[in-house]
Amino acid sequence: MTTLAKLPLTIGIEEEYLLVDVETRELVVDPPTAMLAECEARIRDLVRPEFLTSQLEIGTRVCANIREAREDLAWLRRTVANVVGKYGIAPIAASTHPFSEWQLQKHTDKDRYNVLARDMQAVARRLLICGMHVHVGVNDDELRIDLTNQISYFLPHLLALSTSSPFWRGENSGLKSYRLSVFDELPRTGIPSRFDSYGEYQRHIQVLVDVGLFKDASMIWWDIRPSARFPTLEMRITDVCPLLDDAICIAALYSCIVRMLYRLRRDNQRWRTYDRLLIDENRWRAKRYGIDEGLIDFGKGELIPYGELVEELIELTAADAAALDCVQEVLHCREILRRGTSAHRQLKRYEMSIGDGRDHHDALCDVVDLLIEETLEGL
Repeated sequence: MTTLAKLPLTIGIEEEYLLVDVETRELVVDPPTAMLAECEARIRDLVRPEFLTSQLEIGTRVCANIREAREDLAWLRRTVANVVGKYGIAPIAASTHPFSEWQLQKHTDKDRYNVLARDMQAVARRLLICGMHVHVGVNDDELRIDLTNQISYFLPHLLALSTSSPFWRGENSGLKSYRLSVFDELPRTGIPSRFDSYGEYQRHIQVLVDVGLFKDASMIWWDIRPSARFPTLEMRITDVCPLLDDAICIAALYSCIVRMLYRLRRDNQRWRTYDRLLIDENRWRAKRYGIDEGLIDFGKGELIPYGELVEELIELTAADAAALDCVQEVLHCREILRRGTSAHRQLKRYEMSIGDGRDHHDALCDVVDLLIEETLEGL
C-alpha cells in the first residue's frame, strides 16, 4: 500500500472566468483575437479558451503545496486582468453573470466544443457558467476510486463554502448556486456512481466509448472524478470564488479531506459511504441555501447548522492541515462564515443599490463592479 509519505498530494487549481465589458458590464461575446493571443504568449499552456467565447480558463502548474498554488493563482489572475484590461475588458471569478443572456453567446470554434454543441444542443448553449476544479495528486488508481466513493459525502460541504451564482438572467434565482442547476442538465454529472475497483470503473466507461458516445473519460463531468489527464482526484463541484483567499481555503480543505480519508484507510478505518439519494439531498441544500440552513448529519439523523459542521471538519482534518502546512488557510472557513460567501455579498450589494434609489439594471451593474473588484483583491 502507498504510504502517506509517498502519496504525492500535489495540488493544481483550475478556474474559469467571465469576460465583461468595463463600460456596459455585459459579457464580451467577441473578444479580440489579439487579446487571447497575448494571454497565451504571456501565460503559455496555463490559459485556454473555454466553451463560450465570453469565458477564459486558467490552470496552475502542478504545485507542491497550497502556498505555491496561491502564488500561481494570484499571478494568473493578475496577468489575465492586465492583458484583457488593455481591451476594456475585466475578468470576473463568479459562476454566473448577474444579467447577461445565454442566448446571445457564441461557442468557441474548437473540435471538442463543436461536438459538445452539436450533441447537447440547447443544454450546451445554456452553459453560461464557470467553476473551480481542484486536482490533488493520488498516483494509485485503486486508491483514487476508493477515495472517490468516500469523499462524495463531503462535496456538499465544499459547495456551500463556494457559492457565487445567485443571479441568472437578471433575476435572483433564490439559490446560492444556480450554476449547478444549469450544469445538471448535462448527462454524466452530479454525484458519481460507486465502483468497487478501478477496473470496474474502466469497464463502465469503455461501454460508452465503444458505442461511440465519446472518446474518453474526460466527458464524464461528475462532481468528483479520477482525472482522465492526470494522476489526480479532481474535485469539480464548487463555484468559482471571486476572493482569492476563499478559493485557496476551499482547495486547502479539500486537500486535507483527501489526506484524512487516506490516513483512515492506512489505519484500517474508513469513512462510511452513503447512498446517492442521501448525499443528493445535502447537495440540493448546499446549492439552495449555501451555508445558511445546515446539512444533514446522516449518522445522527439530524439537520446540523453549517457552522457546527465546519468546526467538525476543522477538527477532523487538524492533523492533515498541520502536515500539509495549511492550517491558516483551512481556518479561513470561519471568515467565510462570518462574512458570507460571494452569493451573500452579491445579494447584499444589489439590495443596497436598490435602497439607494438605483433601478434594477443599474443595481445589477453594481454587482458586476463588486465582482470585478473582488476578483483582483489581495493579488
